[in-house]
Order: sequence, then structure tokens, then C-alpha cells
Amino acid sequence: MAETVRRPGVDAQGYLVREGSLARVPDAFRPVVATARDRLADAFGARLHSAYLYGSVPRGTARVGRSDLDLLVALGEEPGDADREAVRALGEAVDKEFPLIDGVGTLLYSRDRLLSNLERYDMGWFVACLCTPLLGDDLAASLPRYRPDSLLARETNGDLARWLPRWRERIEQAEDTEEARRPLVRFMSRHLVRTGFTLVMPRWQGWTSDLREMAEAFGTYYPERAAQLRTAARYGHEPVGDPDTLRSYVDDLGPWLAGEYTRVHGVKTARPD
Repeated sequence: MAETVRRPGVDAQGYLVREGSLARVPDAFRPVVATARDRLADAFGARLHSAYLYGSVPRGTARVGRSDLDLLVALGEEPGDADREAVRALGEAVDKEFPLIDGVGTLLYSRDRLLSNLERYDMGWFVACLCTPLLGDDLAASLPRYRPDSLLARETNGDLARWLPRWRERIEQAEDTEEARRPLVRFMSRHLVRTGFTLVMPRWQGWTSDLREMAEAFGTYYPERAAQLRTAARYGHEPVGDPDTLRSYVDDLGPWLAGEYTRVHGVKTARPD
């Protein structure tokens, strides 16, 4: 009798488990996390419903001088321009104060948006499974448990076709230098690898946020494209400033991946914004 393979990222019942925790934050990053927490509380006061960490810092894989600090903020009301400016200024100040991080990125939503039916299998899942509570009441308590199924795949990354025209515009508008192209390569590489992984996630039946593991899982089902995703996973960590790489993303790998994603899982439900 064949042995059942137990994939990472799921419990014994096949539900996705939360991947990070404050206990996993590396010691070097604890002061920056504490500072960000305190300044978020000061900036938003009673309007702040909750705040979360996500990414390499709460997973315990952050690298000094190379990793950024990723935050998600949930307000009790819809955020406005002043709120977006507040998180931008806060991020710049924390980044300047702590050289060990390579930037601060903050997602800003209302509590109601994160708990809405529209976001249940996208940002709701993101909060419940990929975010680590930092401040306030954890929204995961009001969200369902999730399985790595086709609905989750569709609603997380089933919109690559919508992004590709914007990517082409960003490439055309970028300065013609390696330095200007590297951040684009890093961002697009990561997006493509994650999309490739969630394409096969329902068959793989697990979860990982490691780009290399994502690429390997994808390659199991699409060996003819495996080398491209492995390269993208490498560039997600160590980006190059090669214009041919960007062109290959928007002219070859991206369109193929978008078409295959639509064929297998359908198109993500449109958002008003």
C-alpha cells in the first residue's frame, strides 16, 4: 500500500496552518519589530484594529542587511490618503533608523474589507495563514480554516493576466540602468514563482513560502517550464538587471502562466479597486 505524503504547511486534517510566529523572529530583528509596533500604535491610536508581521522576519529566515520588514495594518475604518502617508513616513523612518533591514513595506486595509466575502479567499486567507499578530485582536478568529484547493488558488493569484499590461508599462518607464531594473526583476520573479506554485498547490496539497521549494513543486507538474521558474526563484533573492529577463517575463513565461492558470482554476473575482 502506497504511503501518503504529508506535505509541509498543513495539519493532520489537511488545513493550512499559520506559518510564522513572534517566537521565530531572529534576535537581531527584535528591536526593529518592537519599534514598528510602538510607532504603529502611536500613529493610529484607537483607530487601529490590529497589526501583523509577515514575510521572512516572522518565519525566522530574515537576513541582516538583505531582508525587508513587512507589515499589515487593519484599521477600524477605510484608510484614507492621510493614513497611507502615515505608514509611508513610518516605514521610511524605521528603515533609516535600522540599517539591518532593506526597507519597510506596509499593507493597509480596513477590518471590514479583510473580513468581507470578497476577500475571504485572498486577503482574509493571507491574514489567517501568512500573517503573525503583532497588535490588537487577531482577525483570524473570525475567518474560516483553509485548504490548499482550487478556490484558494483562483482567488489568490488568478489575476496575473490583469497585471501583465501594468508590468510592461513599468518596464518601459524604468530608467535604462541595471540598478533601476533589479527591483523590477526581484518583484516580478517573486510574483511569477508564487503564481506558479499556487497553480499546482491543489495537486501538491501543502504550503511553503520558500521560493526555491515553490519552484521545485511547480517543476514536478510542469517539467518543461521548471528551469524558468527555478531561475526566477534565484532572481527573487539575487536579482539581475538584465532587460532580456524582464522581456521574457512579460512576453513568454508570464502570458503562458496566466493562460494556464485561467484554464486550470479560472479568473480571480474582480475587485472594485
